[in-house]
Amino acid sequence: MESPLAALLPIAILWLAAGVVADGLPRLDRARSLRRRAGHLLILTLVGLTLTVTVLAAGLFSAGNTSADQAAAALDIAGIPALVVAVCTVRRVRRLWAGAGAFATAPETPAPYGLRAAAAHPLIGLPLQVTGVLTVPALIAASGTGLFATPGVTGPAITVGALVVIAIGVRHALRHSRLAERARPDAERSARAAGPLHV
Repeated sequence: MESPLAALLPIAILWLAAGVVADGLPRLDRARSLRRRAGHLLILTLVGLTLTVTVLAAGLFSAGNTSADQAAAALDIAGIPALVVAVCTVRRVRRLWAGAGAFATAPETPAPYGLRAAAAHPLIGLPLQVTGVLTVPALIAASGTGLFATPGVTGPAITVGALVVIAIGVRHALRHSRLAERARPDAERSARAAGPLHV
């Protein structure tokens, strides 16, 4: 590894791309498009996890202040949401990909709201986007600018990062809730359609 920046740049690009793809999943209204995009997301996520684990492991097994140590130290903070991705998100994306496959026999088959609600679940988009956001400070730290070493910058940066994470979480929760409501059968409308009961 020549420099920590060379190791972290592809990781940051992968996580940010995965976050963008995950954000667009619920907007897809065709099952085939949803399946294809879920497949892309699964590949991006698995490659991102592999590279992240590789860099962190290289930092653990290297001795001294090498570029591997610096890259691993910069990436430490992104390791927590990446763990959530490994435990929760990968499984959900695989289920979404398989579920979309059941409806994707014809090109124009609409994606059911239940499937789109699953695509909008916070445990898909949120961990990916948080991991992507947290790779940005890792890149800045690895670039050697010393921006976060400046007094008075760390506190506001943490506050802004926390607000961004909260905003992303609220957005995902609202979108998931809206799509889940549309997926729910309207019991009242069904009863009205059935008409009054005659005894």
